[in-house]
Amino acid sequence: MTRLRACLGATAAVGLAALGTTALVAGNASGAPSALSNRWYAAAPYLMPLDNDPPNAGAIMDATGLKAFQLAFVLAPDGGGCSPTWDGKAAVSSDTAVKSVIDAIRAKGGDVSVSIGGYGGTKLGQACSDAAATASAYQQVITKYGLHAIDFDLEEPEYENTAAIKNEIGAAKILQQNNPGLYVSVTTAGTADGTGWFGKQMLLEAKSQGFTPNNFSIMPFDGGFNGAASQTAALTKFNQVLQSTFGWNEATAYAHEGFSGMNGRSDTGEMFPQSDFQTVLDFATGHNMDRFTFWSLNRDRQCSPPDNGGRTSGTCSSVPQNSWDFAKYSVKFAGATPPTTPPTTPPPSTGCKTAWNATTAYTGGSEVSYGKHNWKAKWWTQNETPGASQWGPWQDEGAC
Repeated sequence: MTRLRACLGATAAVGLAALGTTALVAGNASGAPSALSNRWYAAAPYLMPLDNDPPNAGAIMDATGLKAFQLAFVLAPDGGGCSPTWDGKAAVSSDTAVKSVIDAIRAKGGDVSVSIGGYGGTKLGQACSDAAATASAYQQVITKYGLHAIDFDLEEPEYENTAAIKNEIGAAKILQQNNPGLYVSVTTAGTADGTGWFGKQMLLEAKSQGFTPNNFSIMPFDGGFNGAASQTAALTKFNQVLQSTFGWNEATAYAHEGFSGMNGRSDTGEMFPQSDFQTVLDFATGHNMDRFTFWSLNRDRQCSPPDNGGRTSGTCSSVPQNSWDFAKYSVKFAGATPPTTPPTTPPPSTGCKTAWNATTAYTGGSEVSYGKHNWKAKWWTQNETPGASQWGPWQDEGAC
């Protein structure tokens, strides 16, 4: 379940219990903006601010009325250690690029949540020694950006690691306790049975630790799904899993349940056009679900030229659409009405990069063209054909 996100120096861990609640809250409150309503954080679509041709958040806000963004992803450093970074590469402690994005969003009356984990890279729950050290790393992110919301994206391969999940859930509980009012979502894989064995084990870990987030969200895509009917069936099954795990009734389970979709063509070729999003939105609002989000705003624009579902891209949806069509479903879930004027943001550039050459050695970030698509290298590679494997070194940047 890549969701096209794999491209997508350690500090000493300090136990939060030793710091005390008052110190942590004061650190977070310093200079922090006013929070939005929880409904906006629950409706925040994912945005990669440093990769996948990041769109202008302010332009999306103007075109759709969206106020909240789910920024992805905070990971452990690629070189090892228990300190937070963006995508494993850019240290949060010295970051200015993401902060400038956040500042611009807040200047227009919006706010952000930050997502940790995802599919690629090493997670802090894997790298840190225990829950307290993991929480200390995440607290640095909360304090630096004055966050009111955070998302734990627990999926393959991390959620197959029992110790890592214990650290992540324990960290989530500590952060929830030491940052009063913090909106916490936990996102995991979706299956026809709601979620799979590892997802259910994660829920049991949360139960054993006495941790209840604002919601547990599933991602019903990349698992053999076929349109909205299969997604709402999975959400119904997941509701039953929540009931049986936590002893909740149906309404309480829905009030702690969320949906995280993938707009357009998924990694495995499933197609989710706007009509599917509307159906799932109606289901979510009709059952008073807590969250409705999707991966991703970087993909919320038509491929240029139109791709007609041929490839999955990190920068466009591969379905016919106007720019930011899918963001408007999040706006509706938050209880707002999107503007009726069409967006004016142009689709990605149609220009092709220099043609790929089998004998050339490419470093991470290198861009080439192959098969009338542009590609970006995720890491060093040579003589590996772009598109030969969805797990390979090349990320599809869309048709050219």
